[in-house]
Amino acid sequence: MTRFRCAAAILATLLSLASAAPAAPRSPWQAVLVAGDDEQPVFDNAVRAVADYLERHGMPAAAIRRFGAGAEPEDRRIEPATLSRLLRGIADMPVRPGGGCFVFITSHGERGRGIYLAYADEILRPAALARALSGNCAAVPTVVVVSGCYSGGFAAPPMAAPNRIVMTAAREDRPSFGCQAGRVYTVFDACFLKALRARRWRAVFAATSACVARRERAMAVLPSQPQASFGAQVSRLGVGF
Repeated sequence: MTRFRCAAAILATLLSLASAAPAAPRSPWQAVLVAGDDEQPVFDNAVRAVADYLERHGMPAAAIRRFGAGAEPEDRRIEPATLSRLLRGIADMPVRPGGGCFVFITSHGERGRGIYLAYADEILRPAALARALSGNCAAVPTVVVVSGCYSGGFAAPPMAAPNRIVMTAAREDRPSFGCQAGRVYTVFDACFLKALRARRWRAVFAATSACVARRERAMAVLPSQPQASFGAQVSRLGVGF
């Protein structure tokens, strides 16, 4: 056999093996990602970065629903972040066997109330989110990240549940920082995205909190003190979709 024919035969074999190899596993998890305000780009930037992370780690794009505050978003895949539409989307997440629910919400927070949804000038309150998560996500591992000022109330009952991990950007009586127009992400969101390299969600929260504390010390601001709750069923849940 000539050198050319030999190389061609090897290439054909490799292509055949590649086509016969099983496809990369697709995640059975479902996600809802929310940028509650578009006055600054930081919230949309964070949702976009989280969506990219999920897709790189096996979650099909069709399993990721994105909600935004813009009336006419450039990306038609982004749905209007109205309270009713968001809560219905979370309650009806099409959970698959072996899967779970992931919810990421980033916006301004209002003390004693909840997270601001600018599209229709509404507030997402912890009790409403807890009820939505008691739909299709009630019996599966669920990870919720709420990034905003005064968001610590989302880590307490009724949001806390045995199947849920909840992480928030601040204590319920503290602001969080970084929603200026000149930033790419808020302080918490930047730290959270960096911490996703950890293997377990407890480690993600620990790394995020440490990163936030370092940045806030450098800013000389009141510490936001991120809060979390880890349900008994998911206390050692790994970061995997």
